[in-house]
Amino acid sequence: MSSETSPQGHRLRKPRVAVVFGGRSSEHGISVVTAGAVMRAIDRTKYDVLPIGITQDGRWALTADEPDRMAITDRQVPNVDQLAESSEGSVVLPVDPNDREVVYTEPGAVPKALGDVDVVFPVLHGPYGEDGTLQGLLELSGTPYVGSGVLASAVGQDKDYMKRVFQSFGLPVGPYLVVRPREWEQDETGARERIAHFAAEHGWPLFIKPARAGSSMGITKAGSFEELDEAIEEARRHDPKFLVESLLRGREIECGVLEFEDGPRASVPAEIPPVQAHDFYDFEAKYIDSAAGIIPASLTPEQTAEIQRLAVAAFEAASCEGLVRADFFLTEDGTFVINEINTMPGFTPISMYPRMWEASGVPYPELVDRLVQAALRRSTGLR
Repeated sequence: MSSETSPQGHRLRKPRVAVVFGGRSSEHGISVVTAGAVMRAIDRTKYDVLPIGITQDGRWALTADEPDRMAITDRQVPNVDQLAESSEGSVVLPVDPNDREVVYTEPGAVPKALGDVDVVFPVLHGPYGEDGTLQGLLELSGTPYVGSGVLASAVGQDKDYMKRVFQSFGLPVGPYLVVRPREWEQDETGARERIAHFAAEHGWPLFIKPARAGSSMGITKAGSFEELDEAIEEARRHDPKFLVESLLRGREIECGVLEFEDGPRASVPAEIPPVQAHDFYDFEAKYIDSAAGIIPASLTPEQTAEIQRLAVAAFEAASCEGLVRADFFLTEDGTFVINEINTMPGFTPISMYPRMWEASGVPYPELVDRLVQAALRRSTGLR
């Protein structure tokens, strides 16, 4: 195990960071890309790194520490199975708060101890990882981890409850309605009537979104009733609960929040311009076609200060920790409306969150280091 020598001549173990990525959600591939970028940026003179990939069927796999293989190639995203050292071996995390040793098992072989883990950097996106499930496991084991806790992660994943939290704290939220699974399954006609009333009040087009997905997965812009069925089907393919949102005419502005020693601070904001060949800023525009945001956004000093205030307010409202990307619309009347937060935004080379902090004077390696150090400072449990 890597180590260094203290002034007294003792051998000191470097903190070990387990980068956990992949997962069972539809954002599996983007999580792998994010992990590769994070692993490439971690200071190996300061930390040891243990890459752990979760396959799409839920197996925790020991993977190669080869970030260059974890990139989008020929418009195809990578997956954990391509990186796993075995098709059957599994990594077992401890559940005893007094024991942080990770064990690797393979059928017919003696379990192999991989050493202690000091902090987990979870870069899973979407359900089964970003939504509080993994965070709960790490809380049970007493292992520090990067990012928000169970509640904030769950709120940040569920757009329904996220908006409710924002509204309760007085943050500006656009018009929307939620259709829950039981309502759709037991009274589809009534659900459609609610959507029809919403469309009559707010007009077309409408955005149909899965309630608990990210990376713009499953989102469709429906321009009429004729396009509604296909849009709902696509959203429900990702999540049985879905949202219907009205079109907010204006500019898309994003802002990053990062936890410093004295509390959260906001980055310079960025603007997502209209993307040619894409109806809106969807998955392919974000990750495949590398649509670039404008940093810093062209805003007045007053507008910049306001969106930074709102971004930190959203961070605090949801009880977030570590980091958040807050997405807003600057409407035609000059009002900022919050769209959503992302408690584990992408860290791919083209992702907006690290680019905003780079422009704010925090380069990528320092950003990763600050997140790990913030996690090491925090205790698990109630805080």
